[in-house]
Amino acid sequence: MRITKIGTHVVGTPWRNLTFVTVHTDEGLTGVGETRMLGHTDALLGYLAEAERRHIVGTDPFDLEDLVHRMKYGDYGRAGEIVMSGIACVEMACWDIVGKALGQPVWRLLGGRVRDRVKAYANGWYTVDRSPDEFHAAAKKVVDRGYRALKLDPFGAGRMELDHEETMRSIALVEAVRDAIGPECELLVEMHGRFSPATAIRLAGLLEPYAPSWLEEPTPPENLKALAKVSAHTGLPIATGERIHDRFEFRELFELQAADIVQPDVGHFGGIAEVRKLAATAETHYVQVAPHNVGGPVLTAATLQLGVCVPNFKILEHFNDFADAPIKKVATGAPEVVDGYFPLPDRPGLGVELDLDAVAEFPRQHADFDLFAEDWHLRRGTGPDSQKARR
Repeated sequence: MRITKIGTHVVGTPWRNLTFVTVHTDEGLTGVGETRMLGHTDALLGYLAEAERRHIVGTDPFDLEDLVHRMKYGDYGRAGEIVMSGIACVEMACWDIVGKALGQPVWRLLGGRVRDRVKAYANGWYTVDRSPDEFHAAAKKVVDRGYRALKLDPFGAGRMELDHEETMRSIALVEAVRDAIGPECELLVEMHGRFSPATAIRLAGLLEPYAPSWLEEPTPPENLKALAKVSAHTGLPIATGERIHDRFEFRELFELQAADIVQPDVGHFGGIAEVRKLAATAETHYVQVAPHNVGGPVLTAATLQLGVCVPNFKILEHFNDFADAPIKKVATGAPEVVDGYFPLPDRPGLGVELDLDAVAEFPRQHADFDLFAEDWHLRRGTGPDSQKARR
């Protein structure tokens, strides 16, 4: 079996564009992969066009290790977010093909299941005014939908520090959410790399009464010693890793014991096998894995395969019950959360098929998104298409 070509398909929403890659073979099998790029979709498409000619066409999709190695190192330059995302799309599409060829879901090919269902947490649900009453009502809808865990970034446009008024407002939002979901549900607090270590440590102390299951990315990702400082000064679990795109870059994080949960994004990290390898290393350091997942149904399906077979997998992020829910229809067989969990996927490959007619209903947009802008949490974007959508 040989790869004959790839196709790229961009699905647009006001705040994010999702790129789907189809990989075609001479035996008629087609696989699909997906990633979400913020501000670099053209760069990703350009890289894939070059990689198709240089590395992809003519490859046996079963030879995944060789293909990933050539795409990562064959152009000599150091691979970053764009290259690793392109590799990820092609790699997961090849896993899809392999699973279909063998008639097995991918998790069976990665060692088999260690659990019968995968816990989910909701994100993208707090697109409301930043008031305790509004956040309380929105959080209540999440648990009414059956989720037993949710995540929020309550800190507005905070950066490096947070003044007293904004600090009290942010803590009040967390207090309201905890009250809405009760003590049994998991509350996850996102910081999006906003703060200095001193600010993050101060906020961690204020958040402790609400028992968050983790603090996510409290400091920017470039300085891991700053993260280690936060970790050393709070008893709350620390999660990070969505902006680390190569498993070799996690070495220092593990050595510093700076995080308790790592969050690689399958769509930015070179694909399914690369995250599986990272998870094995994390396990030797007693660290859990909770992949970042801001994509659509294909990326969710790919990440779910890992959730079934990785022993130290904690929980899977899910946006598409609350943010851009209609895009789920671009793939048939899209994973659905039932009573707070994703059921065991049983279809061959990734278990989803891209519906190109549905894709055409969501044309690409100028989805400019700034996490440090006022009211970013409304997820409306800032580009001209987003302005039209608001009107």
